[in-house]
Amino acid sequence: MEALLKQILAENSIELNKIANNTIAKLIENAKIAELAKSVSGIKNQIIEIFDMYREKEEFKEKHLSIANANAKKEYDYTIDLQEFPNIAIKEIRNLATIGLQFDAETNRIFGTPTVANTVDLHLIFYNQIDENKSEDIKIIPFIVNADPKDLWLNKASDQGARYTKPDEAVFAGDFLDKKIVIASKRGRSHAHEGSFRDDDFCVRQLVDGWAIVAVADGAGSAKYARQGSKLATELMADSFANEEILKSLTADVVAYFTEKETTEETVLQTETEATQPEDEKLKYKSSIINALYKEVRNLHTQMIDFAKQEEINLKDLNTTLIFALCKKFDFGYVALTFGVGDCPINVVLNANQDVKLLNTLDVGEFGGGTRFITMPEIFNNPTMGSRFSINRFEDFDKLFLMTDGIYDPKFVTENKLEDVTIWTGFLQDLDGENEDKIKVDFVQNDGIEKKLLQWLDFWSKGNHDDRTLAIVY
Repeated sequence: MEALLKQILAENSIELNKIANNTIAKLIENAKIAELAKSVSGIKNQIIEIFDMYREKEEFKEKHLSIANANAKKEYDYTIDLQEFPNIAIKEIRNLATIGLQFDAETNRIFGTPTVANTVDLHLIFYNQIDENKSEDIKIIPFIVNADPKDLWLNKASDQGARYTKPDEAVFAGDFLDKKIVIASKRGRSHAHEGSFRDDDFCVRQLVDGWAIVAVADGAGSAKYARQGSKLATELMADSFANEEILKSLTADVVAYFTEKETTEETVLQTETEATQPEDEKLKYKSSIINALYKEVRNLHTQMIDFAKQEEINLKDLNTTLIFALCKKFDFGYVALTFGVGDCPINVVLNANQDVKLLNTLDVGEFGGGTRFITMPEIFNNPTMGSRFSINRFEDFDKLFLMTDGIYDPKFVTENKLEDVTIWTGFLQDLDGENEDKIKVDFVQNDGIEKKLLQWLDFWSKGNHDDRTLAIVY
């Protein structure tokens, strides 16, 4: 109180050094002076509190406060940090509803899923909690909802009056041996943006003698009629095995092959210009199986040459990759006879532990130098032709996958990851709904599974906008 009295006297031009020391002491002892001093101190404190209240409100109003941008069609959750302004309370935020977001005043949390891209001014209605009147003020903050990258791509319909038309997407679901199969094929964003056709295609057939085949192809983007090339390749390949005599012969050779003793010899494909006498019975049956497959693949190539001539187009206008799996269930397990040319993989996931095996050789690595196509005559004269065929047996399997590079590139990136259990675990979880779009391909409750797979194919991957085709035997 002494300091307060001296301050008051000094403010009234009283020279403290000219008054007696006991004058101050007597003032302090005076009850009335003591009461007045308390009152003055209280008034000053109230003034300071009111001053601090206004200062905090103005500082908050002038403070640069940025709120993280939202993204259209993606869940948004952001909490405004008010630690620097402990007495400020935000009552509401106006204009949030126009972009599909909400505000929780208790937690200062903005949340929701904005539907479209937008830029708005958010009006933060706030007050200082010390203020008895709770007088409100407004702070304006610009807020951006970024566009969904998918929305930046046009989706132009393809010209259904053009030559060799095909739908922009296709699906299939049905039986495959004693299992199920689902296939979806979708035009890529790059083609949709230009209004061009889907170049991918697929074909599946239940054949005689217990066999079934699924074929997938990716037409070359540089080929004028790639869409027709992929369609021809898959359909003609499947049709070529709709021959009871061929399949019964394959059945006999497969049974004999898997009942003979193992051999370490490499199979050598016997073509029209080259023949190798097998050194033992097992090798003989292996050669017989692969030569039967080779004959049908070679016939396919011939048929595509004939088609190009009839249509008066160049064979390279039909350039397309091709993979297929010709399958049958035997007493000793499932057998998958596979072939591939190009960069589309065939994989089998064997069990719940997700042990995985690649069933074909891709045209990368040892086949490097560019993607190969079934329309290329040189692949049939290449000494590596035999390695394009594979004979596989499994006691059982969980899933068999055939995919084009529209799936392979974004999900696996490189060939060596096609047998990486960790990558496959993530891929299967992705199919099970652990993805940004929350799309689940349900292999148990599989009603409408083909539609779900088609929706799943619409996933976003920066820089990967090619056609996508995925076939799954499960």
